[in-house]
Amino acid sequence: MEVRKVERISKALGDPSRIAILQQLREKENCLYCHEIQDFIDLAQPSISHHVKQLADADLIYTLKEGRNVKYKLNQTVLDEYVAFLNTLKV
Repeated sequence: MEVRKVERISKALGDPSRIAILQQLREKENCLYCHEIQDFIDLAQPSISHHVKQLADADLIYTLKEGRNVKYKLNQTVLDEYVAFLNTLKV
């Protein structure tokens, strides 16, 4: 994994709201609608959009449009690559 990608993912994971979104994705079997995020994060819609964009820019989530709704899915491949990279740093 490229160092730039590791840096982008690390920055995306540096916020508790983004981690909460990823945790909810895991609990909801890897699928979460935009309106569901507002149910567990007490933030305004623009702030939620910012956090989701950061996660998408880091390739940690996919954004899928379903008509007027937006669905998010966890990108397990990128997450696994990130964890594998971190494991290479262990002694």
